[in-house]
Amino acid sequence: MSPVPTPAADSLSRRAPTHWWTAARLALGTASALGISRFAYGLLLPAMRTDLHWSLARAGALTTANSVGYLLGAALAGVAARRWGPTVTFRLGMALTALSLAATAVSSAYLALLTARTAAGVGGALVFVAGGVIASRGAAAARSPAPITIYFSGAGLGIALSGASLPGLMAHAPHDWPAAWIGLAAFAVLATAASWTAARVDEPELRSPAGRRRVRRLWRTAVAYLLFAGGYIAYVTFLSAALGQERTPVWQISMLWTLLGISAMAAPRVWDPLIGRWPPARVLTTLLALLAAASALPLVSSSYAVLAVSVLAYGATFMTVPAAVTATIRGATRPEDWAPTLSAFTTVFAAGQTVGPWAAGAVADRTLAAATLAWTAALCAAAALVAAAPSGPAR
Repeated sequence: MSPVPTPAADSLSRRAPTHWWTAARLALGTASALGISRFAYGLLLPAMRTDLHWSLARAGALTTANSVGYLLGAALAGVAARRWGPTVTFRLGMALTALSLAATAVSSAYLALLTARTAAGVGGALVFVAGGVIASRGAAAARSPAPITIYFSGAGLGIALSGASLPGLMAHAPHDWPAAWIGLAAFAVLATAASWTAARVDEPELRSPAGRRRVRRLWRTAVAYLLFAGGYIAYVTFLSAALGQERTPVWQISMLWTLLGISAMAAPRVWDPLIGRWPPARVLTTLLALLAAASALPLVSSSYAVLAVSVLAYGATFMTVPAAVTATIRGATRPEDWAPTLSAFTTVFAAGQTVGPWAAGAVADRTLAAATLAWTAALCAAAALVAAAPSGPAR
């Protein structure tokens, strides 16, 4: 005889699809601020580098500028979320992201591009933190980690759309990279409009001034997150450059990036059950170890089959790391501490991203473009070792 559902359980079952649909629209935030604003640069980098005569270190500095902006935005996000609420903070970040993408197309002057990429980083951090808080509330209401993993998997949509369109465009018209940035800005505007109402939450409860940063007892998670941030960004920034140096056909590069995005979108189906059942440290260690292996595969063989396995495994894991860290914070802290703690972890994340691409590019300039993949593998492996020792719950 099957159990009779209680009113609370019946209400929860009806609400869950609503939370997931809201999370899917909220995921357009990570699609715009991460998949488009941050990661699509890796597809435009070869054309911009050729047209503007950049070294790999100079090209990597634009990702560093984006990460500096991300660092500034992370520092502001917690304050903004407490003062204005996460809804306003999220919407402000989305609008700033769209404007900065459009500004990237205005001038080829290096300082102007650095400024635009910095502004994009600020907007991305505001979206990342505020959206993470909103998704965490959705997860608490749905009693499932799905809203969190769905939110972060949105970056895969931006990557897939970029991968399907940009490589072919740049191969036929490499000097038209400003038009590509305009197209990306148009997507960001549409994403802003579509996610606008999904960011609406109960503002008075989320503006509580009593929240505090709870990092000390989660320091191992923070160190692992720092190493991950410094390593993973090199893979998505320089993958196209490394493939181009190997004379990989444009259609293969496009297909690989599309696979990367699709696998990132599919990640919640794989990881939701494990995030709900496994200890946080085990989830994070597993993800980081898989990332290290995935990024090392192209160093073993440049065959298309091996590259496809690499991007599929990488896509299915890399955006789940922030989701796992956010779920860890949600489970280890009080709701009023979510925004400041997530802001602190995003600051750590941004610090790693600031150094990573420039350092990886500098190493590659003195060796080979493939050295950037070795950089990712080494730092993700180190992060896995750190994460293997649980940090314990926050007080």
